[in-house]
Amino acid sequence: MHVAIVENSPITHHGQVGVALNEAGARIEIFRPFADGRLPEVGGHDALVVFGGEQSALDDADHPYIPELARRMAAAARGDVAVLGICLGSQILARGLGAENRLGVAREFGWCRVERCAEGAGDPLLGALPEGRFLAPQWHSDTFSLPLGAAHLARSQTAEVQAYRVGRAGYGFQFHFEANRAVMADWLRCFPAAIAGMDPDFAADHPRRAATEGAEADAIGLALARGWVGLIAAR
Repeated sequence: MHVAIVENSPITHHGQVGVALNEAGARIEIFRPFADGRLPEVGGHDALVVFGGEQSALDDADHPYIPELARRMAAAARGDVAVLGICLGSQILARGLGAENRLGVAREFGWCRVERCAEGAGDPLLGALPEGRFLAPQWHSDTFSLPLGAAHLARSQTAEVQAYRVGRAGYGFQFHFEANRAVMADWLRCFPAAIAGMDPDFAADHPRRAATEGAEADAIGLALARGWVGLIAAR
């Protein structure tokens, strides 16, 4: 399988998604449009992954590639290509599908509880998770409305849309299920001031939380990643 990965930041971790893609023997082509504006062509790959970044989904002035990336993500998902948008990627996909992006109104950081929705119980990915609430890594301030016609898969108290699906295999995840404990530890090393601004106690609590909450979230994240990669193989 040939997978396009779009990175929106110079520091991007593939985490559990990278683990699952490597297990499947995927050939990966990386795009960094924040640096050169280059984007994958619709239909040019078996799957498309778009990771997070510090910009917003409406930051067209500083990142003029965003509207076209939104259009291509939506077209790929509607065309039965497996699409995965995580955090900013989910927000950009939602924009491409006509949803409303809402900036600065939904701050979440760390391992947070997410609730599976009723539609999530029958979903190929979310249906395999524990019923009720589960732990997931978060780092965002923005949110969005549910795209028209999308299946609402998960929510939290802070952000009503935490996960959604369009068509067979077009997924948007607000939470960073790719961010395993190694990724979270590197975030803490690379962005201590930004993290302190989100959660002043996170650095001090990190060892304890990583050993308990992080372990649970890692297992869930890898299950989601493997499930989505399985949808690529089924195409």
